[in-house]
Amino acid sequence: MQNEMSADLLPQKLAKSRPLFDGDILRRAIGESFRKLNPMTLAKNPVIFVVEVGALMTTVLLARDVATGSSEFSFNIQIALWLWFTVLFANFAEAMAEARGKAQADSLRKTKTDSIAKRMLSNGHSEKVAASQLRAGDIVICEAGDIIPGDGEVVDGIATVDESVITGESAPVIRESGGDRSAVTGGTRVLSDEIKIRITSNPGETFLDRMIALVEGAERHKTPNEIALNILIAGLTLIFLLAVVTLQPFSQYSATAAGSGAVPSVAVLVSLLVCLIPTTIGGLLSAIGIAGMDRVMQHNVLAMSGKAVEASGDVNTLLLDKTGTLTIGNRQAVEFLPVQGVSDTELAEAAQLSSLADETPEGRSVVVLAKEKYGLRGRELAQHEAHFIPFSAYTRMSGVDINSDRLRKGATDSIVQFVREQGGTVPDDLKEIAERISRQGGTPLAVANGQRALGVIHLKDVVKGGMKERLAQLRRMGIQTVMITGDNPLTAAAIAAEAGVDNFLAQASPADKLNYIKKEQAEGRLVAMTGDGTNDAPALAQADVGLAMNTGTMAAKEAGNMVDLDSNPTKLIEVVAIGKQLLITRGALTTFSIANDVAKYFAIIPAMFMATYPALCALNVMGLNNPKSAVLAAVIFNALIIIALVPLALRGVKYRAGSADALLRRNLLVYGLGGLVVPFPAIWLIDRLVHALGWA
Repeated sequence: MQNEMSADLLPQKLAKSRPLFDGDILRRAIGESFRKLNPMTLAKNPVIFVVEVGALMTTVLLARDVATGSSEFSFNIQIALWLWFTVLFANFAEAMAEARGKAQADSLRKTKTDSIAKRMLSNGHSEKVAASQLRAGDIVICEAGDIIPGDGEVVDGIATVDESVITGESAPVIRESGGDRSAVTGGTRVLSDEIKIRITSNPGETFLDRMIALVEGAERHKTPNEIALNILIAGLTLIFLLAVVTLQPFSQYSATAAGSGAVPSVAVLVSLLVCLIPTTIGGLLSAIGIAGMDRVMQHNVLAMSGKAVEASGDVNTLLLDKTGTLTIGNRQAVEFLPVQGVSDTELAEAAQLSSLADETPEGRSVVVLAKEKYGLRGRELAQHEAHFIPFSAYTRMSGVDINSDRLRKGATDSIVQFVREQGGTVPDDLKEIAERISRQGGTPLAVANGQRALGVIHLKDVVKGGMKERLAQLRRMGIQTVMITGDNPLTAAAIAAEAGVDNFLAQASPADKLNYIKKEQAEGRLVAMTGDGTNDAPALAQADVGLAMNTGTMAAKEAGNMVDLDSNPTKLIEVVAIGKQLLITRGALTTFSIANDVAKYFAIIPAMFMATYPALCALNVMGLNNPKSAVLAAVIFNALIIIALVPLALRGVKYRAGSADALLRRNLLVYGLGGLVVPFPAIWLIDRLVHALGWA
């Protein structure tokens, strides 16, 4: 990576997808379509491989037609061309999906050039080396303006880091030693301060390297469902192949026995085979899977495999961390509750003053609430010789000594002890208010002035707006949501009810999370969860879909099979929807393809064989002109329908939350019935056009 990196070299956020038929992507896909004609490549797709073999056979027979001066040359060359078009269109669908991934990889490569790193030596000094020379375990120093030379963990210091090269977001993030925000990614830039980083990856093994490799769709491995579907369509292809091969001798026998009738040519039989085997889904299947991964990447989620994306569509149980996922993340002060004999304003003023030295989010929210609700503003305290007491995890209090007042705010038991140490007594209603807040799922903070307890501040985990509706949507998908929290069961139950989750796991330890996932899986359910800490790593590894936050530890990112570059825990909901969309798209196009083949069977068989079996003329209900025009019309339709469905395969069928039964009915109605109906008018129209142009 270079030390000076201009904004125009940074890749756009992955969610900002290119147009479906972007010029660069289109040109790359067209070129790749021809390269994929290699039989060794197409052998991985048995259906399209059979089409290519058929195209080769008809092409070879053209040489015989030329040598013999056959009158069938004009018809046979059209059949050969359209069979090659069928293969190219199928290749184009896959190439388009791959090209979109490769375009993203190219934009990431622009950020990957070597930088200079300051590596620490054993004597305490540092040396400048190329980033490519760093190895796992090396300690490097990064100052403001430096590019972080490799993936690692901050071992000393705190700094703001620009991660736009990875996430596309311009807002800097904090990285510090210890905790769950110590992981840094190679290629990002330090904006302020100085940090020491322990490198955790060797050259070529960085997160950016893995991103580039993963978005290269060409190396994507097929998922188990894809493999099963490939076996199914390969089996159908073999059945139709055997059926079509037997038509030649049967036709020969019938023509000889009847003394009349024509025997279908090899070109006609090959055309019939291509029209009857599931070429549509065979040509689009791989593109659907690659495009599914691409859609996940457009949401700034890096999937480690297609299996992870597909598994997300089958998820039954979704584990959601409470803090930062269901709630805003920091408890907020929502009301002041004074004890008897104390006014609201007196409590609010004491709470605000005692929170001025509390730099925690909760402390700042108390200051803001007093300002917004009671109009209390910052005051000049220097002349009063104010002595501030910062919040401490040991005392669990913050406060200020000003004039004769000794204002304190903190945990209820700490304030109770403070009041008693000052010689005061604690009113009964203080404890009653604190207990009531706890039963409601909130956190009570008591406020006192020396010997007097003034009241309680109600801190509340604020559930994110719209979360209840989103969880209801998951419920309609048939997914059970489970909230994971370290809170006590009483608080957890209150938050769970407000958020609308189906269940909750309170006071959850890493072992509890892992055991819960194992229990769900033992009962045959697929589980997804999010996490960002090292303590989440075992559960992320065990879950069928583990979404790790990019801001989390390296252990979490290594354990999960997806990484959210935006570090938004609710992203898992979108990932589940994309997984379901992938499965629905594959099912819809498979249904359409098979229904399409059935329709083509009834549409063209009577016309194709009415010369061999004149009795079939009665079944030529569409009035196709002649066997040649019927065959050519079917072959042209078979090729064009693939290219017509490419946008749907790449964008995916629109997903609407609902039950499996409702989705199945819609699938059969739209794509099953559509697949049966579409071929009839299309083949009839092409037949008329072919006949009018004199092609057959």
